[in-house]
Amino acid sequence: MKIEKDIFLGKKILIYGLGKSGISTFKFLKKRADVYLFDDNQKPNLKIITINQLIKIKFDRIIISPGIDISNCKLSKFLNINLDKIYTDLDVFYSFYKNTSIAITGTNGKSTTAKILFDILTDQKKDVRLIGNIGNPALSEKKISKKTFFVIEVSSYQLEYSKIFSAKYAVILNISVDHIERHKNLTNYVNAKFKLLASQNNKSFAFVKKNDRLINQKIRKNKFKSKIYKVDTLNMNKLSNQLNNKYFISDGNKENLSFILKIASKLKLNKTKLFKKLNNFKGLKYRQQIIFDNKNLTIINDSKSTSFASSENILKNFNDIYWILGGIPKKGDKFKLSKKKCRNFKVFTFGNHHKQFNRILRNKIKIKKFKNLKETLKKIFFEIKKQKINKNTIFFSPAGASFDSFKNFEDRGKYFDQLIKKFVNAN
Repeated sequence: MKIEKDIFLGKKILIYGLGKSGISTFKFLKKRADVYLFDDNQKPNLKIITINQLIKIKFDRIIISPGIDISNCKLSKFLNINLDKIYTDLDVFYSFYKNTSIAITGTNGKSTTAKILFDILTDQKKDVRLIGNIGNPALSEKKISKKTFFVIEVSSYQLEYSKIFSAKYAVILNISVDHIERHKNLTNYVNAKFKLLASQNNKSFAFVKKNDRLINQKIRKNKFKSKIYKVDTLNMNKLSNQLNNKYFISDGNKENLSFILKIASKLKLNKTKLFKKLNNFKGLKYRQQIIFDNKNLTIINDSKSTSFASSENILKNFNDIYWILGGIPKKGDKFKLSKKKCRNFKVFTFGNHHKQFNRILRNKIKIKKFKNLKETLKKIFFEIKKQKINKNTIFFSPAGASFDSFKNFEDRGKYFDQLIKKFVNAN
């Protein structure tokens, strides 16, 4: 199939899933194709066809939103019959725009790496857009020229059903067990991530973590056309004189930084401007974000954490810490830090999944259980008042999905911020 605009131009297209990406796809294609809409839920302001109507139509293309799991949705049977017709908004984006793009994926660090890269390129006077899983949906950008550069955060959900999307620069930061409830097994999850490399040609470039077991296994077993750079994320000592930003103290953010520097070198960016921007980077909300810091207490809001791997990246750097867990643990998730490393951790859970967290951590850490986040913080602040450690750290890194009690991780992070303001002011 030709990778041209006529893949979608003038075609009969069903858009399934009317969140941000679905709506932007509709707005982009409505004057370019014969577009029909469907969603599992009612959308009062949109004209949605019924299941009885859509099964009678012979669609040329079906564009599904990342949140749609074809094995668990209202159109499962219909989609499985029409798998060869399924595309994503990234495919539509790629068919219309052949601009230079950097697509970033990985289990942890995607948003932060994408945002740092966007800030750096903007600072160096590039016409750069931040799209995908962060920033705007791919098809909502306006005034695009041939010089427009795209930084795209890409999730495994977005990659899973894409067919033609490709990026000149592909980045896989790391891979650990995640989203098994959606992908069914680890192999499928890894394969989704590696679609970024599989879609590239011999004029493309890929950046992958050098010391990642799953990434190395996949590369050994497959031949990819792009030039692959293995990024050494363990050797950051040489930067100590140039970098002065405590945001990059955690192993996870050091890894993100390793990739930024490798990509910046390939793009031949100005080093003086680069390090100035890095030293001023404050981080993204709810991602290892320091929300309070004085001589006695540091409080970190890492609400984005939905797995143990993301929490471990900062736990490695602390000995005495109050760690707050909560939410829905990921299927197959494991905690890899040693019992010795966890000796001085004080760990608290909130919500209804204490037993699952306790089962994962039981041989390493004792966990105290509380009904909700407010009661958890009340106990922590009481304990801090009693003990005599000079510097305390409260680390809100739930290592579980937020949907049991909150709309999303942002909602959870915002609520934690509000509680902290009340407790800090009261103490």
